[in-house]
Amino acid sequence: MTEPAARLYLLSPVIAEPETFEARLGEACGAGGIAAVMLRFAAADERTLVKNVKALAPIAQEGGAAALIAASGDADLAAVALRGGADGVHTIAGPADARDLRERLKDRIIGAGNIRSRHDAMEFGEAEVDYIMFGEPRADGSLPAIEAVIERAAWWAEIFEIPCVAYAPSLEVVSDLVRTRAEFIAIGDAVWSHPDGPAAAVTTAMERCASEAAG
Repeated sequence: MTEPAARLYLLSPVIAEPETFEARLGEACGAGGIAAVMLRFAAADERTLVKNVKALAPIAQEGGAAALIAASGDADLAAVALRGGADGVHTIAGPADARDLRERLKDRIIGAGNIRSRHDAMEFGEAEVDYIMFGEPRADGSLPAIEAVIERAAWWAEIFEIPCVAYAPSLEVVSDLVRTRAEFIAIGDAVWSHPDGPAAAVTTAMERCASEAAG
């Protein structure tokens, strides 16, 4: 039996001015097959963040993707998500923050990242998040070793029911991450910096997911 293909999850660059990103986001989502988009915003006041979410979330949603938000700073992301029409929030602040978001956002999507250990991952799982993400860029832009991401994603996918997302720093490692049986493969800079454009990158990533699923 053919295994279901992992689905794609896009991570935006850090966005300060949404109008500079609208076209690229539309091109990527227009390629189809995107399950979710994390809109990563630069620190701003709550009113500005709501405005920015309203500008970009519909582009992802019209392409069939869930729009999640993340932002640096101390803005109330639950309020921003509700007022801006986002489908959920991605938190890196810890299990307590995830529990608060779950209580306030009810059935909207809560994702967790910045996982530093297996213990951290399990604590997030107990906080009833909807997914765990491994390997995403750190606040300073650095990345964990891909070998560590592969090991952690394979461990989680084998044992736990909560879906996991494995971040691919390049298109070349998408196939390796699919083999971990992670339900979602996240891609970021590999899409936005692709020489042939975001749609070409998304298409390549989807083809690699499907090829691994087909065996």
